[in-house]
Amino acid sequence: MDALGLSSDEWTAIELSLRVSVVAMLVSLPFGIAAAYLLARGRFWGKSLLNGVIHLPLILPPVVTGFILLILFGRKGPIGSLLDQYLGIVFSFRWTGAALACGVMGFPLMVRSIRLSIEAVDRKLEEAAGTLGASPAWTFLTVTLPLILPGVIAGMILSFAKAMGEFGATVTFVSNIPGETQTLSSAIYTFTQVPGGDAGAMRLTIVAIVISMAALLASEFLAYLAGRRVDFE
Repeated sequence: MDALGLSSDEWTAIELSLRVSVVAMLVSLPFGIAAAYLLARGRFWGKSLLNGVIHLPLILPPVVTGFILLILFGRKGPIGSLLDQYLGIVFSFRWTGAALACGVMGFPLMVRSIRLSIEAVDRKLEEAAGTLGASPAWTFLTVTLPLILPGVIAGMILSFAKAMGEFGATVTFVSNIPGETQTLSSAIYTFTQVPGGDAGAMRLTIVAIVISMAALLASEFLAYLAGRRVDFE
């Protein structure tokens, strides 16, 4: 990518985007698996409401999601003020806030992919493990999780890709601060707003396409390996 003539600021935006996307994906993963399992197997009052809340970021304008995050997790928000006061954690106008916004936006895609995989698992396999004395937790770890691994990988990649392309919620929640919250999408937008910025926007667009394609190819390869492992077992 040196052939593209990227500046230090552009490299910073790329590195920040990768960091934000990876953190958003990894932190979301355990919650995504838990939510997907709850929606796939749970029988409780309010399940439809929970499903709606989880998928709300898909249908809300991203700016609205960002504004809600700002209200809740800002320094004066009900959650943000407590985190700042007792744990010293600040999300607003920090890269961690960008990761939070990206995680929220990609969470529905992750949950949906994993949920579909869980619903496709043959329950008789889990029941067989139970009859052999395995606890529900052990059954999930040794039977269910390996079977849904391709779906988990697909959900992770979807979450990562969504985070790489996220703009509206991130800008609304953490603004567009170079070196701190300016992600790849924000940097491209900034270039389009200044005279002569088309070249910079094109360079970063090419980088975004390369990263996205690499993520998709990696997803296919890992899902293939996971599928072969399950078939072998």
